[in-house]
Amino acid sequence: MGIRKAAQALFSRRSDEDEPGFWTSLYQAIRRTDSGELVTEGSALRVASVYACVRILAEDLAALPFGVYRTTADGKDRVKGPLDRLLHDMASPDMTAYSFRETMMLWLLLWGNAYAHIERRAGYPVALWVLPADHVEVKRERADGRLTYHVRDDAGRTVVYGAYEILHIPGLSFDGLVGLSPIQYAAQAIGLALATERFGAQFFGNGAAPTLALEHPGTVKDPKRLRENFRAAYGGRNNRGVAVLEEGMKVEVISVPPESAQFLETRKFQLTEICRIYRIPPHLVQHLENATFSNIEHQSIDYVQHTLVPWMVRWEQAVDARLLTDVERADGLYVKLNANALVRGDFKSRMDGYAIGRQNGFLSTNDIRRLEDLNPVPAANGGDAYLVNGNMISLKAAMEARPMNSKGGGATDGPDGTQDDPQPAGAPDGV
Repeated sequence: MGIRKAAQALFSRRSDEDEPGFWTSLYQAIRRTDSGELVTEGSALRVASVYACVRILAEDLAALPFGVYRTTADGKDRVKGPLDRLLHDMASPDMTAYSFRETMMLWLLLWGNAYAHIERRAGYPVALWVLPADHVEVKRERADGRLTYHVRDDAGRTVVYGAYEILHIPGLSFDGLVGLSPIQYAAQAIGLALATERFGAQFFGNGAAPTLALEHPGTVKDPKRLRENFRAAYGGRNNRGVAVLEEGMKVEVISVPPESAQFLETRKFQLTEICRIYRIPPHLVQHLENATFSNIEHQSIDYVQHTLVPWMVRWEQAVDARLLTDVERADGLYVKLNANALVRGDFKSRMDGYAIGRQNGFLSTNDIRRLEDLNPVPAANGGDAYLVNGNMISLKAAMEARPMNSKGGGATDGPDGTQDDPQPAGAPDGV
């Protein structure tokens, strides 16, 4: 076992915020970045952009409708039952489905893995209990190759669960089993963000005063006393006193001004860098520098398609694998997260799209009303009828309705049974 794993086994990662002991100090030294900042899954949340990105993804996925469906000859039907209630209403007696998914996403986005214990009765899931990702270790047994989950409780005891007892959602992974922590792999970028925030806080906490040096034309007999006296009189926190210099002394600024260090530019770049890690459009974290009203809607749709959808697929396939039986899957059952509400567009765009669907016969009145969360129109009143434009019918249907005359001149029967002249009398051929 390596030093890092040994340190992990001897203390919880959450102890990073406590008074460190020997092993904690060793572990923190291993994880300290080149900026000098300690970056852990907990400390990373102190960076506003990390917190914002994690919160956006966790809340957005938790808010999506999640249900159980069955494939039918006519499409699909919602299956209301115990599993649907777990996914849509209450994951456990203590946690709503929204809070459960939000918490699971928090672990997934910080640690790269999310775990939940599946409580079953008579073989069917009745509750889902979130497990701390930093307390779970995944192992493959050498004897039979099966996966087991070793969960450490607060007392240091380890409980072993089989794969069927754990809902595990991994992130990006080398082996497909255990996800990688994005915080660990992006530690340098997050450490730089922490360092810039610390620099800014200290600079403004010191009254925005730069670091100074006293220059004396001769020899200072007691530099320590001079330094302490000057600091006591003029170097206090937020001090606005006026320094009185004697014996020809001068004050020199020896720190780099924030503008020379590109303080603001660095903070902006690190915000963009962290958004890049989580694939979040900057405008969602209120960074609107390059956003316009003409492209924000498309950026939001792109966010759903390229950021949320991969997470949705991970959730759907993990839940399908662990919470549905082979018999249920063979019967056509599956789970689905619905993101349609996030890509609906503005009101005018939706109405234009519905009009196209209605006029071309692939949307009925009730199809549209269901998409807008409105009550249906009774079928007797044509709510389920599909219509098409009269001038857009197939050539075959047109010929069957109005057959060519026996002379082959192109005349067809009119509505009243008479023949329509294919061209006006006296008109030249071809007109």
